[in-house]
Amino acid sequence: MAVHAHPDDESSKGAATTARYAAEGVEVLVVTCTGGERGDVLNPSFQVPEGHEFETVDGRRAVRRLEMAAAAEALGVRQTWLGFVDSGLPEGDPLPPLPEGSFGLVPLEEAAAPLVELVRRFRPHVVTTYDPSGGYPHPDHIKCHEVAFEAYHAAGDASRYVVEGGADPWEPRKLYYNHGFSMERMRAVHEAMQGAGLESPFGDWIESRAAREIPERQATTSVRVAEFFPQRDAALVAHASQIDPKGFFFAVPRDLEADVWPTEEYELADSRVPTTLPEDDLFAGLREGAR
Repeated sequence: MAVHAHPDDESSKGAATTARYAAEGVEVLVVTCTGGERGDVLNPSFQVPEGHEFETVDGRRAVRRLEMAAAAEALGVRQTWLGFVDSGLPEGDPLPPLPEGSFGLVPLEEAAAPLVELVRRFRPHVVTTYDPSGGYPHPDHIKCHEVAFEAYHAAGDASRYVVEGGADPWEPRKLYYNHGFSMERMRAVHEAMQGAGLESPFGDWIESRAAREIPERQATTSVRVAEFFPQRDAALVAHASQIDPKGFFFAVPRDLEADVWPTEEYELADSRVPTTLPEDDLFAGLREGAR
């Protein structure tokens, strides 16, 4: 179960991993907490699909549901919505308040309840989500971490989140945080592109993060996924309102990326089974005969 804040997050964070496991026969469920209703249009060539409008919250939600369905198909995964409303990314000094009723303002137990029920019904062995910082300070990413963390720890407790007619308690075995934009990865790809005489998209980003002294979290698990970069890219392109097919995500030649950084990284946040670090498999310790 991969828990994400908005439609498109599942395609930019761990997408090749989900595609790999789905291809191997693992049941993979992407959970999207919000409808992406307040996300900006980041693709200058985007055209609103015929029969739709994009100027209202409802219209934007409907279009992004279409995009999400296409992305899930590209990855070969199942997907479902938690049903909350995008908070948007507040900007300014001081920051404005979040919109009333948005995901970032929902009390934790109310926000976690539907995810607890999903965990109990889907019965995942592994849950992935964001670290406590959210990966970056978007209120929905931070709330997504809080909700996934709560559900991971509460779903196996029969005394919590009791719902008449609800599913039986289920305790996932492992919890991971995504590490898709680690400084180590960005530096490796940046230097490889410079060495090949290519313009790197990561220079300003590396300098910005270094200047802000953002702490680097330690990855514990590297999953080889280069074979599934095409599925990841197809899922990204499916989010036509969010992803520019000529933009940042596609600036690195795929053969160079596969050579320099053919993996996706994770941080093992909790394990209820014995495992040895570092790992090369999110199911390490769970597969029969695993070391």
